Amino acid sequence: MLTTPAAQAADAPVKCPATLQHTVPRLQDEKPQSLCQYSGKVVLVVNTASFCGFTGQYKGLEELYARYKDKGLVVLGFPSNDFSQESGSNQEIAEFCENTFGVKFPMFAKSSVKGADASPLFRQLTELSGTAPRWNFHKYLLGRDGKLVDHYSSLTGPDNKGLVRAIEQQLAASAPR
Repeated sequence: MLTTPAAQAADAPVKCPATLQHTVPRLQDEKPQSLCQYSGKVVLVVNTASFCGFTGQYKGLEELYARYKDKGLVVLGFPSNDFSQESGSNQEIAEFCENTFGVKFPMFAKSSVKGADASPLFRQLTELSGTAPRWNFHKYLLGRDGKLVDHYSSLTGPDNKGLVRAIEQQLAASAPR
């Protein structure tokens, strides 16, 4: 069967942008996951913690994910004890997130998000934005092309009109080929 170049392009996998060229262990079972699987999606990267004044944002992040996932949004959670509010094991964190907030968006193993010990992803996001997380629930928004759109402090909740508008604008953009 002959296919047109346009049809071939439509079937071609989206190139993995540099910001997603990381492999990190999944929270639930610590199996390595390539972030390239989120290429072509709008990605909201969030450092999280179970015992923080902002922990309630899990609920809003899950609502945001549920509302927009079919349009191409993915929320990626990265628990961190950098601010001394995430002392549990990966399994304990996974159970807390699921049982307390019904978290279904992808979560990854506990890691560092700032300083010399920051994970490669967070070092890269810090370099691109000029800002390391100053507290838990700092957010980095990546467009479908993997480029940093903006970053948001912990004070910016998942229902913030500016954040939601930025997400919707990125979702309206075509996926790169």
